[in-house]
Amino acid sequence: MKKNLVMIGSGLFAEVACAYFEEFTGYKVVAFSSHKNYITSGEIYGRPWLAIEDLTREFSTEDADVFVAIGYGQMNKIRQRVYFEMKDKGYACASFVYPGVKIWDSTTFGENVFIFEDNTIQPFTQIGSNTIFWSGNHIGHHSRIGNHCFISSHVVISGSCAVGDNVFIGVNSTLHDSIVIGDECLIGAGATISKNTSPKSVYVAQQTKVFPKTSDQLRF
Repeated sequence: MKKNLVMIGSGLFAEVACAYFEEFTGYKVVAFSSHKNYITSGEIYGRPWLAIEDLTREFSTEDADVFVAIGYGQMNKIRQRVYFEMKDKGYACASFVYPGVKIWDSTTFGENVFIFEDNTIQPFTQIGSNTIFWSGNHIGHHSRIGNHCFISSHVVISGSCAVGDNVFIGVNSTLHDSIVIGDECLIGAGATISKNTSPKSVYVAQQTKVFPKTSDQLRF
């Protein structure tokens, strides 16, 4: 029999995470849950939509685990706050690793971790709690990823890097080997980082400029 899982959150990530948990794990998603002020109906995504404030009345900590499926807003701090709220209520937080993603015996990771397909995670890596890896990333050997991070798609984190807590790394970014990324850094899409960063620093790659002619003028 599958174990009950309550999806904490109501956004698109929560809907996607629900599909992955049900398709590939021994969990059955029995409900979604948000704070009362966000609930607009009794049902969402075909399942009951319950208030976090009343969740223990509906599902005890023995009856269900939870997964906090909230995105990277406010440098992942919204997800962080709700994660600790669930821990304070006594719930166990599930993690998901896509089948086929190799997790080495030398790799350690926390709870409420979600690892999508096509991630390469090399040996001797550390992954903190409440951290999300979207699809297609490379995490090099002996690298450490902190808590409450969001790693977007096709990010390259080279070997022996240390990524702090509450970090966001955008699509197609590259981190050179043996560097330290400070807490709460925001690394935008396509950025290349070759030196240590200070906490809360922001890196934005230059955007591609619009060509001065339209596609029909080019006779492509």
